[in-house]
Amino acid sequence: MSSNENGQIQQEYQSMLIYNVLAVGFVGGALASFIGILAHYVNFMDFSPKFILTSWSNMTWIDHWLGTVMTMILFGILSVGIAFIYYSLFKRMKSIFPGIFLGVVCWALLVFVLKPMFIDLPTFYKMSANTVITSVCIFIIYGLFVGFSISYDHQEYIRHKNKAEKQSES
Repeated sequence: MSSNENGQIQQEYQSMLIYNVLAVGFVGGALASFIGILAHYVNFMDFSPKFILTSWSNMTWIDHWLGTVMTMILFGILSVGIAFIYYSLFKRMKSIFPGIFLGVVCWALLVFVLKPMFIDLPTFYKMSANTVITSVCIFIIYGLFVGFSISYDHQEYIRHKNKAEKQSES
């Protein structure tokens, strides 16, 4: 295999890895917001992830299926940015702890730092224990999904890169 072909394969794997980060981020955010909506529906949480829309608008469509879909899309888009931040900082980590850390940090940023932007998000002191526990767990699961998926994809990229280098040496 020539070095040109090897370089092209490496570039393809790199672009595939970036696409996977984008997909993992979007799916993770959309899925986590859907789980949050379900948790609110069964009264595990005092607030719905729809706060991201209801804090800015009081349109009636937000309370229906379109509001659910738009919430999932919006959280998916925001999650892509978080996934790229994780990719740039923690992609080489093989442990689950960076994912847990990501989830806890995202929850803390939302509840303590970004709270003034969202008037429909209750303050930490007004949240019930069920709300805090459920929302933290959803964010931890989100962080684990994003973190493990990105780290796994990066490890696979490294494995394919090493395999291609060994084949080019032969």
